[in-house]
Amino acid sequence: MTPTPTMLARTQRALVEFFRLEAAAGIVLMLVAALALVCANSPLAASYQAFRHLPLGLPALGQQPLEWWINDGLMAVFFLLVSLEIKREVVSGQLSSRAQLLLPVVCAVAGVALPALMYTALNHGDASAMRGWAIPTATDIAFALGVLALLGPRVPLGMKLLLSTIAVVDDLIAILIIALFYAQGLWWPALAAAALVALAMYALKRYKVTRLTPYLLLGAVLWVLVLKSGVHATLAGVVTGLLIPHVDPRNAIDDAIEHSPLETLEHALHPWVAYAILPLFAFANAGLALGGVAGDALLAPLPLGILLGLLMGKPVGIVAAAMLLRALGIARFPEGMDGRAMVGLGLLCGIGFTMSLFIAGLAFAAQPQHYTEAVLGVLGGSLVAAMLGCAWLWRVLPRAPAR
Repeated sequence: MTPTPTMLARTQRALVEFFRLEAAAGIVLMLVAALALVCANSPLAASYQAFRHLPLGLPALGQQPLEWWINDGLMAVFFLLVSLEIKREVVSGQLSSRAQLLLPVVCAVAGVALPALMYTALNHGDASAMRGWAIPTATDIAFALGVLALLGPRVPLGMKLLLSTIAVVDDLIAILIIALFYAQGLWWPALAAAALVALAMYALKRYKVTRLTPYLLLGAVLWVLVLKSGVHATLAGVVTGLLIPHVDPRNAIDDAIEHSPLETLEHALHPWVAYAILPLFAFANAGLALGGVAGDALLAPLPLGILLGLLMGKPVGIVAAAMLLRALGIARFPEGMDGRAMVGLGLLCGIGFTMSLFIAGLAFAAQPQHYTEAVLGVLGGSLVAAMLGCAWLWRVLPRAPAR
């Protein structure tokens, strides 16, 4: 499908809005994470824990602490948004062209594999700790773009595009990892019912239904069924997002309309996820009480595996893959980027935060000590990656505004 001037203009507007939202959201995440740490290590600690464990309930689901509703409920909306972004990129965005696809996909795969291998090398003798092998494989796009925003107009657009595309592929891999490795105690009747609901949404799509209401109602039912099935409930958001219609040469949606149903929902959800759901998640999950943490706690195999995976595995995997593809003449760096800028991008991809904390919660839900160590590794690795990446790019990017 050849892009029309209308589509190109719309894409440019969407990119500007996306980077503005994500960068601002990243800065909000930094502030909220810092606030959570202050609350957990101050006289407010008791109030902070009471907030996290505030009981809330619905008739069909019983009473659960607020933290559960955030992690299993609101984060399903976050995964819905991630799924919408992935589908849009694959159908009509940065992942729709093989030439555009190769560099970020290979970099993302290398940036997932090497941290997982480094974590495994340090923890292979501990079966319980090995449940966290996927924690250092994630990149937090909002946090990373928030750091880039601190550098102002010196950052080339190509770097922002490459970083966000690597993070999108990274999120897709994380979703697959969660689905394959973190399901527990499957209840097949609920899973079969969930499959029927997903099939109903697919039928709506096949019959070219473009109203969002039936998809969202079925998505809510799907969330309850997936929750009951033993598969993590947030994956209901992924399935729902993939079944929302988008502009495509194989369907009846007019390419000239301002927004497809997918884009309409994505634009509606993005501010809520960026400024409400993710900050709530960060506040509820980043509040690590440091009083009982020993000075050498980061040197234990579990947090050290996460720390090294984020600080070394991510950048080494991404930069090595990018350099190899360029040396072989298979892919080129985006305009405005050289090898030194790629190193800075690789360092920023070591900011795991949201997805890393989420996977840590899945991996060590029944092991509080391991979870504390994992949060320590995630926070420490993400903070150092952000500082190193920012400092490195401040040094190597040209002082004049990037064009």
